[in-house]
Amino acid sequence: MDTYEGRVRESSSDKVNQDIDAQTLENIRQYGYNSTEEINERMEELAREWDVERVLEVNASTLALSGVLLGTFKDKRWFILSGVVTSFLLQHGLQGWCPPLPILRKLGLRTRKEIHEERVALKALRGDFNRVLAITTPEGVLKVVRD
Repeated sequence: MDTYEGRVRESSSDKVNQDIDAQTLENIRQYGYNSTEEINERMEELAREWDVERVLEVNASTLALSGVLLGTFKDKRWFILSGVVTSFLLQHGLQGWCPPLPILRKLGLRTRKEIHEERVALKALRGDFNRVLAITTPEGVLKVVRD
């Protein structure tokens, strides 16, 4: 696994990855055999689910901005906060790991790919890909996959 999501999983403990995978499977079991309407509702929930990358980015930028503002208006020592937070974000971007990551993963935050896997599984169970069998053009197949 050389992708970003792969690095996040590699830097997460086996137990955390297994727990996240088990929850994903449970979600698929719970929603995958329900009515189309209930699957659609779950798909909307998944579209709104924040992935671990988004949470890290929002938290890091909020803390960095807070450090800059506090350093500017209160005490220059607050600039240290911005430096620490941005170094964590840089480390995460380069290595796929940073100190807050294990905590966020233990809380069950998934990567974009992990959320996408649940979406694709639910689409398959809903029958979305059955339409692909009758399509003969790459454009048609891509349209089905994107819908």
